[in-house]
Amino acid sequence: MTMKVWINHNTKEISVKTAKNIRQKLEAAGFEFDKKNPDLAISVGGDGTFLSTFHEYTNRLSQMKFIGIHTGHLGFYADWRDNEVDELIEALKNYDGQTFEYPVLEADITYTDNTTKSFYALNEAIIKRPSKTMRADVYLDGEFFERFRGDGLSFSTPSGSTAYAKSIGGAVIHPKSRVMQVNEIAPINNRIYRSISAPIIVPSSQEVKIIPAEGSDYIVNYDTNSRTNCSVKLIKYRISKEVIQFAKLRDRHFWGRVEHAFLGTNDYK
Repeated sequence: MTMKVWINHNTKEISVKTAKNIRQKLEAAGFEFDKKNPDLAISVGGDGTFLSTFHEYTNRLSQMKFIGIHTGHLGFYADWRDNEVDELIEALKNYDGQTFEYPVLEADITYTDNTTKSFYALNEAIIKRPSKTMRADVYLDGEFFERFRGDGLSFSTPSGSTAYAKSIGGAVIHPKSRVMQVNEIAPINNRIYRSISAPIIVPSSQEVKIIPAEGSDYIVNYDTNSRTNCSVKLIKYRISKEVIQFAKLRDRHFWGRVEHAFLGTNDYK
């Protein structure tokens, strides 16, 4: 059966050119193109482009695979560079269906009018308040843990641990670990509010529940998406049973990618 493919790209000239080149060569090789129900989505650009591609297909993660091609700085979700198109096409012609998986974050929001909304995040999700410090009760695995006060709370996947979570003092976690990392953003500690003020690693069998103080101006971010002016009653975060599947066409070296991105002492392919 012929593999159905879709290519998503950003608007940079090099990405548009690379995407066009890939499409022409895949069509010549007999691949079909189907935006609605692809077997494989190819993202051309950076990590932002890859995240937008992921969110376009969160309703069919179990049915498809992803490939990332970076056309600028090294992307954590990209295995290929724009100058490796011919090599990628040959690999896809001989693809045997093998995959590797990364954990995905899942969250359920209940608003004060008791309506609910669920979403997925591949990198991270954040709840914060722009007008004043955020106050919230934090429950771990169904039990009260702390009363938080500060700028906000961050929830990240292992692959997202190299993004915002790292910049606020979180750990870098290998994506083979099915865990969620919780980080406090600028916590305030005094006689009334005492928080752990350290990263918390939560296993996939547990969830974190946040009950924020009353307010209609909360911001809920997940990856490149944002919901503003939210009246939030509670949010539950967990590692999802869903995963993102990458087409395994070459070995991924996560720590090599981390080293190259943040230390830059070795070349990385």
